[in-house]
Amino acid sequence: MRSLGGAVLVAVIAGAGLTVASTSAPPVATAHAGLSAPSSAELNEVVDRYCAGCHNDRRLTGNLSLEGFDVADPFARIETAESMIRKLRAGMMPPPGRRRPEGDTLADLALALERTLDESAFADPDPGHRTFQRLNRAEYQAAVRALLDLEIDAGDYLPLDTKSANFDNIADVQLLSATTLSTYLNAAAEVARIAVGDPNAPPSTATYTNSGYLSQWDRMEGAPRGTRGGVSVVHVFPADGLYTFQMTFEHTTTGGFYGRVTEGEEIDVSIDGERVALLAVDRWMDVSDPKGVMMETEPVYITAGPHRVAAAFIRQSEGPVEDLLSRHEWSLADRQIGVSGFGITALAHMKDLVVEGPIQTDGVSPTPSRARIFSCHPDEGAEPRGCARSIVERLATQAYRRPVTTAEIDELVTFYDEGEAEGGFEVGVRRSLQAILAAPDFIFRFEEPPAGLEEGGVFALDDYDLASRLSFFLWGLPPDSTLMQVASTGTLGEIEVLEAEVDRMLADPRAEALATRFAAQWLRLDDLDKVHPDRLLFPDYHEQLAEAMRRETELFFHALVQEDRSLLELYSADWTFVNERLALHYGIDGVVGEEFQRVRYDDAQRRGLFGHGSVLTLTSHANRTSPVLRGKWVMEVLMGTPPPPPPPGVPDLDETDASMDGQMLTTRERMEMHRANPQCSSCHEFIDPIGLALDNYDVTGRWRIKEFGQELDTRGEMYDGTPVTSPADLRQALLARPVPLVRTFTENLMAYAIGRRIEAEDQPWVRAIAGRARSEDYRMSAFIKGVVESPAFRMQTATTVDANQ
Repeated sequence: MRSLGGAVLVAVIAGAGLTVASTSAPPVATAHAGLSAPSSAELNEVVDRYCAGCHNDRRLTGNLSLEGFDVADPFARIETAESMIRKLRAGMMPPPGRRRPEGDTLADLALALERTLDESAFADPDPGHRTFQRLNRAEYQAAVRALLDLEIDAGDYLPLDTKSANFDNIADVQLLSATTLSTYLNAAAEVARIAVGDPNAPPSTATYTNSGYLSQWDRMEGAPRGTRGGVSVVHVFPADGLYTFQMTFEHTTTGGFYGRVTEGEEIDVSIDGERVALLAVDRWMDVSDPKGVMMETEPVYITAGPHRVAAAFIRQSEGPVEDLLSRHEWSLADRQIGVSGFGITALAHMKDLVVEGPIQTDGVSPTPSRARIFSCHPDEGAEPRGCARSIVERLATQAYRRPVTTAEIDELVTFYDEGEAEGGFEVGVRRSLQAILAAPDFIFRFEEPPAGLEEGGVFALDDYDLASRLSFFLWGLPPDSTLMQVASTGTLGEIEVLEAEVDRMLADPRAEALATRFAAQWLRLDDLDKVHPDRLLFPDYHEQLAEAMRRETELFFHALVQEDRSLLELYSADWTFVNERLALHYGIDGVVGEEFQRVRYDDAQRRGLFGHGSVLTLTSHANRTSPVLRGKWVMEVLMGTPPPPPPPGVPDLDETDASMDGQMLTTRERMEMHRANPQCSSCHEFIDPIGLALDNYDVTGRWRIKEFGQELDTRGEMYDGTPVTSPADLRQALLARPVPLVRTFTENLMAYAIGRRIEAEDQPWVRAIAGRARSEDYRMSAFIKGVVESPAFRMQTATTVDANQ
C-alpha cells in the first residue's frame, strides 16, 4: 500500500509545474503539429526495418537486441526503451551511413515511447528508494566547520570516497565495515580534542608537502609579500606552548649540477604574517647527507587554535629565472626532468614543512572553536553540570540536524560525568562532544518511514530530513538555523515555502558548493590532477596554473547559478573568469593580479566550456592532445551517450606508429591509421569529429594552428551529417539539438541531489524537469527547483531494509 495515494502525488506534481505536457513535447515534436501520430504498429515496423537489422538476437550490436520489442508496451523492456529514447534524441540512431526513415518518423518514435512511459509514471508515481547516507569526506569536513568553527582535513581521518554515477555521495556504494566505522570513531576523538584544546597535549608532528609540479617562483597564498615559494598553510595548534618548524628541500635544487644553492637565499618563517624567524640557507650544505637538506627554527611560542604558518624564501630578484619546474625556451636545464627533480638550476625549492610540538605547554587560549563550544563556563560562574547539559543539548541538536530527546541528552551527559571525574569540566565536555561526533545520527543521514508503513508504501520525508537533503544539495553542509526553524513549523514540504527557501539559499554565498562540489564532479575536474603535461613540451605549465584552470570553471558555473542564467550559456558564453596567470596563458590582455576577474572573449572560438583549460587539459595526454578523449568526454559527460568500450584485442591509439619515413605523424594521421581497423571505425565515426573540432587547443588549452610543423586539419562530420571544423562549429551543432544536453545535466543534478543513481524508472521525472526548464528559458533555478520539488527528492518508497543495522 502507499501512504500517499497517486492522486495526492499527482496534485503535488502539478503544483510543482511538472506536468506530462511540459515534459513530453521537445521542440522537434512541434514541427509537425496537427498531423496524426503514427500508430504503434507503424512504429514497430520502423523499429523492425531500421533498427533490428543490427540490434537482433544474433548480432547483438551494442549488446542490444530489439527483436520482439513493442512500442505499445515499453514497460516490458523499460531499460531498452530508455536507451532507445536517449539515442534517438541525440540523433545517433540509425548510425551514419545506414538507411533512415523520412521526415519526423524517428522523432515520432521517441515521442511515443516518452508519452507512454511518462503518463504511466505520473498516474502511479514511484519516487524510488535509497538507503542511509553517511557523511563523505567533504560533507564531514563541512559539518565539523559548521558545528565547531574548525577547519580540518577529513582526509587525515577518513577513507577515500567511492564514486558512483560520477559522484561521491551515492548511497549504494557507501558500504560499511568495521574499519570504516573505526575511522569515524578515531576522527571523533581527535576532532573533539583539537576543538576543545588540550593543555596536556603530547608532542606530535604534522608534515605539509609540496607537489613536485608546484612552481616556487611566485608568492604562495597567505605568505608575506616579498616572498616566493615555500609552504603556506593553516595549522591548528592544540595548546599554548613552544613549537619548532623544520624545512626540507628538493635535493636536486640544493645540489643539482652545481652542487650549491644561490648565494644569499633566506627563509622567512611567519605566524599570521608576523615573522618569527629568518634563516640563512647554507649554500654549502652537503646534499649527500639527508640531514644536510633540513633546516630547523628555534622553539617559538604560539597560542592554541588555527594560525597561518608560512615558511617562504625571500624574493631576491624580479624577471626571468631558472625555475627548473617551469623551464623556459632558453633554459640550459637538463632535459631529463623527473617528477621531483628540477635539473641543474640553483633556485632553491622547498619540499616539506614540519610542525613539531608542543615541546611544553602552559594552557589553552581562546580559539574560535572554544567560543563555539563554551557558551557557558564554570570560570564565569555557571553551575558545571547544568552548563554542560546546555552545551550538549545545543551541539547535539545542530549535529544531529533535528531536535534531540531528553533521553538522548541524558545519555550524552553520562559521558560528561565520566570525563569530568577524570579531568574536570573541559575534559567532560570534550568527552560528550566526542560521543556526539561518533553518534550514528551525526555520521549518517537516516530517512525512516512512519511506523507501520508497509513495504512499497510511499511516504513524504520528515521536514528535518527534507531540510538536510536541501542543505547538503545546495550548500554541501548541514542546514542552518533559519532552515531548521522553517522545518520546525512543519511547512517546509509546501511548494511555496520550499521555493522560498531555495531562493534564499541560492542567493547565499554558500551556494557556491553547487560549483565546487556538483559541477566539479559532473565535469570530472578532479581528473585534472591526473594529467601532468610534459615539461619539455609545455615548460610553462605548473600546478598553480592547473589550480587557476579549475577555479575558472568553478567560478563560471557559480555565476550561471548566482545570476540565474541559461544552462545553454555553459556552451555559448562569451565571458569567463581569469587571474593574471591564466589570462597570460590564454593571451588575454589587461588582467593584473592574483584575484580572478570577469572578462569577455574577443575570440569566438574560446566561448563556453570548450575554451576552458581545465576541460582541455584533463582530456589530453601528457605529450599530445587526444581527440578520442575529448570526443568521449563530450559524449559521456555532456550528452549522456557514452561510446561502448573498444573490442578486445584492438590496439590502443598510443600503439599506432608515431612517425612514418622519418616524419612525425599528426594526431589526425595516427587516428586515421587506427580507424582503418573496421572494429574501430564504428565507434570512432561518432567520437573523432567531436574531438578533432577541439584539436586547435593544445594539451594545456592554448590555441595552435600547427602540429609538428604541419597545419592542423580539424575537418569532420558529425554522426548526423553536420560538418564541424572548429569549437564554434561543434557548439552550434550541439545547441541545434539541445535535448540530450539538457536531460543529461538534469539527470546528473538529480543524482547528486538525491544521493542515488538515476534508474530507468526515474527518467519521466528527468524529462519533466527538463520540460519545465525549457518553458523557463533553461534558467538554472528552473532545474534546481524542478529537482527539489520532484517526488524523487521529497519522498521515498519504504523497504524492509533496517537503516540502523
